[in-house]
Parts: sequence; C-alpha cells; structure tokens
Amino acid sequence: MIRPRVLSLYEGLFAGGARVLHSSVVTSLHLDGSHEHSVLSIASRARREGTVQEMTDDSRHRWLREAGVEVSTLGREAGAVAPEPESYTDVELEVAAAAIARTDVVLTLKEQPLGLILALVRRGMLPDVPVAVCLHRSDPTHSGPAMRWLGELAASGRLSSTIACAESTSDAYARFTPPFTERLVIPNGIDLARFRPKPHERMPLRTRLGIAPSAPVILFAARFDAMKDPGLFLRAVAAHAAHDGRTRYILCGAGMVPENPALQSAIADAGAPADRLHLLGIRDDMPHVYRAADIVALTSAFGEASPLCLIEGAASGATPVTTDVGDSAQVVAGIGLVTPRDAQAIASAWAKVIARRPDYRAAALAARPRMGADRMLDAYRSAIDGLAQRVAAAA
Repeated sequence: MIRPRVLSLYEGLFAGGARVLHSSVVTSLHLDGSHEHSVLSIASRARREGTVQEMTDDSRHRWLREAGVEVSTLGREAGAVAPEPESYTDVELEVAAAAIARTDVVLTLKEQPLGLILALVRRGMLPDVPVAVCLHRSDPTHSGPAMRWLGELAASGRLSSTIACAESTSDAYARFTPPFTERLVIPNGIDLARFRPKPHERMPLRTRLGIAPSAPVILFAARFDAMKDPGLFLRAVAAHAAHDGRTRYILCGAGMVPENPALQSAIADAGAPADRLHLLGIRDDMPHVYRAADIVALTSAFGEASPLCLIEGAASGATPVTTDVGDSAQVVAGIGLVTPRDAQAIASAWAKVIARRPDYRAAALAARPRMGADRMLDAYRSAIDGLAQRVAAAA
C-alpha cells in the first residue's frame, strides 16, 4: 500500500500542549516514512492570553517545516472563539477542499477546526475522505460552539472516529456523539531523549534568574487562562511563601509576562511575593526550564486531559503536584501528589515534596520508561492506516 497522505487541520499554530503533542506526532510519522503529512492552519496569527503570536514565530511551525511537512494557512487571526461555519468565504472553502482532496485521511487538532469541515459539508464541498478528530480536553462544555459542530458532523455520517488522549476525554465527548461513533484512546507520550535529567543543565537558567543552587523552585508551566486557574496557583504561592523564605516560583506560558496587567492584578490580589516570582512568558527551551525546577505544579479548574507539563516535568526530574482534573491523577500516580483545589492544601503538598525531594525525584526518574512516545506513535500509525485502508477497500 502506498503510504497514506494525511492532512492535519489546525485552528492555528500558537503555544499550547495539544499543539506540541500533535505536531510531535505529525513530524515523527512524516520523518519515519509512515505517512506523508501536511498541515493547513486556519489562522496565520493568534491573539490570545494578552499576546499576539505569529504562526511563523511558533516553534511548532519550525518543527514541521524542518521535518519537511508542508504548512499552509487560510490567513485568518485566531481569537478566543473558533470561526463559525457561516464565516468562511467561497475562496477559503475552495482552498480547503482542494487540500483535502489531495489526501487520504484528515485529522483535526481538537474540535475547533470542525467549523471549516462543517461548512464544506453544508455546501456539498467536502471530498470523500475520512475525518478523525483528535481530542485533548476533558470538559467539552468549555469548547463553545465547537462541541455542537462535533455532534452535527457525527450525525451527518462524515465523522469517521474520535482519537482522545485520555479516557476522561473519550468518556466526556461520548455524550455528544452518536453511539456508533468509533472512539479511540491514545495516551500521550513524550520524547525521552529531549526530556531527561541533565545535572549540569540545572544551573544555567537559575544563574540567569539569580536563583541559588540550593533554593527550591516550583514551576507553573501554563498559559494565563481561567482553565489553568493562575489565581489559585498564586494564592498557593502566597500561602507557601509565608512559611518558606527560600523557594522561588517560575511562571511560563502565554500571558505569563510582566506586561500583562491581568497577571499583575492577580499577583497583587493573591498577596504573592512579587520579588520571588519569575515571569518568563512563552519558552522554546522547556527541557532546560524543567531541569531547573524541583516541582512542576498544575492548578487547573477544568478541561485538562493528560497534561504534558506533568509528564515532561517528571521525565526531567521534577515532581508533579496537580489538582484532580482529567487523567492527571493517573499520570502522577506513584511519582507525585494530587491535591484538592485549596491554596493551603497545595502549599502543604509542595512543602511535603520539598522535605522529601530525593525520594520523589527518584520515583519520577524510575517511571520514565512509561512516559515515552513509542507506544503513542505506534497507535497513531495504526489508527491512520486503518482509516486509509477503509477508503482503499471501499474503492
């Protein structure tokens, strides 16, 4: 069988764990010759979390291009809400239909690009190509109209399958799709060669930030968004710092910059010590950031499925401490802690990890083999081949 041609539809190329994961899958399967991959991004820039992110500046765009993956765009600007089906022009639909017609399988990164697919269906322009939706949330009710688009596409018979990164995700979305919809679960995995402990790389970032070698560091790798609940993290910082004068706190991700007035207000409201916070914004060197940390913290309120920051941090030697959202509890089982959504409880968990840091670090590093990407890539390869074979059999 000729290797399948696969088109991935992105809402846009901007910072985010789901884009990291999907782009890693696409580049890996393209480079190993399993499939011929291409990407169509609806937006060429994004205005989110108080930042403007150009597609060509995004590290995921660089990965794809360096791997030889063709990346094209409709040239829109992504915002808080994905484009409605009615908003697409005839020219945009013609471009999308032509790109899909040249492929054997379509993958959409989350449900937001389904507005484009649905627009093609409604106008009779969607080529006869299987469509699989890759899902990365555990709470569809926060997906806005995209949740409705997923149900409508499934009811039309043009949705071939859903591919969820966590059991919690698959179960949550099952309520919004017909029973006959094929549901696959492919747990997240990471590149263990990239995310690994390197003791000599613990200090460069700390040195630049003026953090002492012995000072504990707690990392919050998340965008400034209600889903991530940075306010809860900052309240936990205030509670922890009141009893610990040594620990430093690093925040990185979209909107985690001093110039973000909403973040500055959240810091003041929480009473967090600004002189011990390091606001680094979007980073392209996350392995180095994780290696500088002792704890990787997650305080999300909803929506998480299988958070990459917990896996990447643990594989790099940092201990994950998380609220109980999505599959987070399963992700950190045996290597970290799960807390209630309470600032004092979170601060106490951080203190516990710091007091027993060598034990927790050893547990995380011992669990590294289960975090690798090989099984994930094999599962995606099989899923894509299965979709392509259905088309070949029908022909």
